[in-house]
Amino acid sequence: MFRDAERRGLLLLLLPYLVGLVGLIGIPAAFTVVMSLFEYDLLRPPSFVGLGNFSELAGDRIFHAALLSSLAFIIIAVPLRLLGALGLSLLLHKPMRGASLYRAGVYLPTVVPEIAYALIWIWLLNPLYGPINLALGALGLPAPGWLTDPVAARWGVVLLSLFTIGEGFLVAMAARRLIPGELYEMAATERAGPFTTFRHITLPLMAPALFLLAARDVIFSLQITFVPALIIFDGGPPPNGTTYLPFFIYRNGFEYLRYGYAAAATLALFAATAVIIAIQYRVARRWTDDVLH
Repeated sequence: MFRDAERRGLLLLLLPYLVGLVGLIGIPAAFTVVMSLFEYDLLRPPSFVGLGNFSELAGDRIFHAALLSSLAFIIIAVPLRLLGALGLSLLLHKPMRGASLYRAGVYLPTVVPEIAYALIWIWLLNPLYGPINLALGALGLPAPGWLTDPVAARWGVVLLSLFTIGEGFLVAMAARRLIPGELYEMAATERAGPFTTFRHITLPLMAPALFLLAARDVIFSLQITFVPALIIFDGGPPPNGTTYLPFFIYRNGFEYLRYGYAAAATLALFAATAVIIAIQYRVARRWTDDVLH
């Protein structure tokens, strides 16, 4: 009886979460799947097209460009963000003078509202009076056309994403602090160098947290591109230099009123995310097996 009562109590505690999960994720996801099979623009009744939206996506040049831009962003930005969070956590995890101020400085850009953050970067990336190009010019380096060149614009989106690593930084710092200090004392007794200590102690013990951050960052990176693509670049510079998948979905759904087509693109986004995370999981399992054996 006690166990049954305890189980019922736990189910009651989980009930708000389950209701939110079904209401905010399950039902909208099912509605997206159904909507992807229709052509609907709010003006006329929905028209069933089956897999027609997906067939159109397969031949859509702009969708291909958005998909490639999103994948390129993930391949470049996720490792750089992870390295930044790891490096700063190793640098700032120890108590030292001014450490709290430095940690707050690392975390601060993460809590700045996305719109305000994008507006700041409009100024930073301005080709005429922006601080970044002025600094590059003072050093005798070429000043990229952040707002006019598609390649430079994509690198600009990567650059602004590297400063919003506060959450990853906190997780990595917590994982580093959980490593027993005795292991480092033993490594020092064995006269192990910093690189050897990092390779055989720090990295393996922080690996679970780092893999979790990498998976989370893949999901996050597919969303973080939307606001800068909309506010700073408006999907350009042409031809569709910063039209990432979230912006492609927004434009088709809310500008062109092609809700079924946008729903199909959303499912393609989910599928791409699932494939990338599955690849990450396989790599992580293989790396863990190699370390343990």
